[in-house]
Amino acid sequence: CLHEFETIKRASCQKSALKTSTQDIPEMPPCDFKPEEFKVKSICPPVHPSLFSSFTFYKKPVFIHQGHMQWLWDVDGKRYLDLFAGVATVSVGHSHPKVTAAAERQLKRLWHTTNIYVYPTLHEYCEKLASNLPEPLKVVYLTNSGSEANDLAVMLTMCPDVFRGIWGGSHCRDSPVQTIRECSCAQGHCMAKDQYISQLRETFATSVPSRIAAFFGEPIQGVGGAVQYPKNYLKEAFELVRERGGLCIADEVQTGFGRTGSHMWGFQSHGVIPDIVTMAKGIANGFPMGAIVTTPEIAASFNKAVHFNTFGGNPVASAIASSVLDTVKEDGLQKNSLDVGTHLMTELAKLRDKYEIIGDVRGKGLMIGVEMVKDKASRDPLSPEVMSEIFEDVKDMGVLIGKGGIYGQTFRIKPPMCVTMDDADFFVAVFNKAVHNCMERRVR
Repeated sequence: CLHEFETIKRASCQKSALKTSTQDIPEMPPCDFKPEEFKVKSICPPVHPSLFSSFTFYKKPVFIHQGHMQWLWDVDGKRYLDLFAGVATVSVGHSHPKVTAAAERQLKRLWHTTNIYVYPTLHEYCEKLASNLPEPLKVVYLTNSGSEANDLAVMLTMCPDVFRGIWGGSHCRDSPVQTIRECSCAQGHCMAKDQYISQLRETFATSVPSRIAAFFGEPIQGVGGAVQYPKNYLKEAFELVRERGGLCIADEVQTGFGRTGSHMWGFQSHGVIPDIVTMAKGIANGFPMGAIVTTPEIAASFNKAVHFNTFGGNPVASAIASSVLDTVKEDGLQKNSLDVGTHLMTELAKLRDKYEIIGDVRGKGLMIGVEMVKDKASRDPLSPEVMSEIFEDVKDMGVLIGKGGIYGQTFRIKPPMCVTMDDADFFVAVFNKAVHNCMERRVR
């Protein structure tokens, strides 16, 4: 298996790549944790025939064996700095000792029952979660994922005609959803707030019913490429939606639980209070869980419908999620997100000024996007082939990041919130080396 793994051929764009010697690779920060040796090696061929679909980011796949905090190890024992966190999901760190201990305690006590019964773990967690949100957002319903949370939010509107605002996620069914254009600097579509609001007014006037059911908005776009709204856009958009009788829904699936640094929730930096908040991913550090939080009035209206979730808020998920909230506070991870994220963006901005193909560095806290362009004059998206070259180089030097944006032109950096300044500096050195190698190849 491992022989096959090591002999997977690189794509043609990689064959001509400059080989980076061991001496040229930036030095990785130390880690005292010792992973277990991977022994069962016969079960991981490069593409397992039992998989319905094999979806990996890399031409040469990474076979992950173990994780600890911000680190991952593959089956060969190679260590990686994880700056993607399972798509912003591992919030406090892989196999965080405090969270692992909470899971073990609950597993010994009670694995599963449904919420038709009363059990303390569920209710204690819901009370703790609600205490972290402003009034009147105090009623919690737990699900298994962000997709379920957003579907349930749609159900709460009691109407299928839901409007999707500038929203980079893919958590809602497309068929009943109206959409307006995302902001993408590479497309030359970055507009001032008044232009976006004018477009929203026009859409409301011409393309949707007179009464709006709801408006979904991510405080910072996730899959869309870490795009932020112009100042006061979301506040004015919420006002327009409410004028038409609609509910305002904040999708905090990627931005919640302190990741943006300045606040616990992304919507707080916009000076708004939504009617419904959906959340998942970092809520339980990678254990399957999601939630919606809404007002007592909206929750009461849902009594007219019947909704049941077998696994949502099960005892183990509730115990883990409760420990995550405690860990975010006890480990100071919101402040760490602000400090390390600000430092990382500052250093990446220096590379933006250095290289022609880095078009933009944006985001907040540890939710960062680096948009790649052919050149700063055209701002056209960098080609997928060149993006892949840089992506593979970064991985080969020991860092895992993500990709997003309309054309896959944005590198996404959303690490576990326990990353350090040294980790940030290591990544900047790696990214600098990868972009430098790419530019040299282009010259040749």
